[in-house]
Amino acid sequence: MDRATFACSTAFFRDFGNSSPGALPGGHVDFIDKADSFTYSDFFRDYLIPNHPCIFSAKFTEDWGSRKNWVTWDGKPNFEHLLQNFGEAVVPVANCDVKEYNSNPKEQLPFKEYVEYWREYIRNGYRSPRGCLYLKDWHLSRAFPEHDVYTTPVYFSSDWLNEYWDAVAVDDFRFVYMGPKGSWTPFHADVFRSYSWSANVCGRKKWLLYPAGQEEFLKDRLGNLPFDVTAPDLRDKRIYPRYSQSQPPLEILQEAGEIVFIPSGWHHQVHNLEDTISINHNWVNGCNVAVMWCFLQDELAAVQREISQWKDPMDDWHLQCQLIMKSCTGIDYKEFYNFLKVIEENRISVLEKGLDEESSSQNNSKAAISTLGMLHAVFDLKRTVKVLSSLSANEDFRRLDLTSLSPSPEALLQHLESAIDTALL
Repeated sequence: MDRATFACSTAFFRDFGNSSPGALPGGHVDFIDKADSFTYSDFFRDYLIPNHPCIFSAKFTEDWGSRKNWVTWDGKPNFEHLLQNFGEAVVPVANCDVKEYNSNPKEQLPFKEYVEYWREYIRNGYRSPRGCLYLKDWHLSRAFPEHDVYTTPVYFSSDWLNEYWDAVAVDDFRFVYMGPKGSWTPFHADVFRSYSWSANVCGRKKWLLYPAGQEEFLKDRLGNLPFDVTAPDLRDKRIYPRYSQSQPPLEILQEAGEIVFIPSGWHHQVHNLEDTISINHNWVNGCNVAVMWCFLQDELAAVQREISQWKDPMDDWHLQCQLIMKSCTGIDYKEFYNFLKVIEENRISVLEKGLDEESSSQNNSKAAISTLGMLHAVFDLKRTVKVLSSLSANEDFRRLDLTSLSPSPEALLQHLESAIDTALL
């Protein structure tokens, strides 16, 4: 991050607080063609801060191992190569033809069985009594770290979600998707209202994007979001009374090799127009961590409303609300505190000790910070202070037993503010 971008980002978040959720002016999605002339600061200033989508050309992925080895000469999935390398893996597969709780039911299948199904599905004219099966949310990089699959573009390297989950060695938000023509993902927003980036290794996708806030006009009378935003039912005012107030979605046709950047909090629906393989990351950083925090507060409020009748007779009602929220979203307030603490510790370590080549080579997060620079570490700390201050003052957080947190929220805030002051001297 250069000084001009640091000053721009500091001014933006001082004036507006959170990343802007507004609609894209003119409805135009920029296409970034040249990798050698588009900098991280360009992306940060023009897309991360204003929270606008964009498309990166296939030039940004042309050196990936997956683009070279997973694809045949005519642009189709290289099933033989994939089977040779991953055939014994067990993968999550969704049935696109079945609706279950506004999503698709999943099962675990051996990868070789899924490829056998896929080949037969193609031979039968993209029909099967088993339905349209879509391999989704496969943690391939975690399961096969030795394989040369892809390199995360520098534009997406400030990734707090995966930095934290790598540190606690529990999970990650790096996925591979593989599916036949006609497979699709229903209308949704990403986990924690995070950013996402999605790269087509092969195939084509159609994206329908709705800027944050537009989803309110797509809810039915009961407040439920639609499963499929292309369904004719949405035009029935008796069911969807506010649909006519919604803007048409932004439509993106994503070609092989291209990367789509999805802004934080934008709902979307995705259709595979051909047999398609893609790589996807969900990620949070200093630009949208406040959006994540707002989402968690909304989720807790929804849980509290749902079990409000048990508040008086249940002694540990507030704790139970946290447990339910974690079971639904994957995180509670105390873990969110630890999430912020890990980011803080990594950034302060960089500012206090600097970056030596050996430690950076052994730590992906330090390597990313090294690439992005010291001013980015300061920016991250300033955003952490903002959100941690809000969390520490939150009534529901303060009701919890915080004695297990080390350091205390107050001590952590003091350390953060001191580190920022020292860095800016």
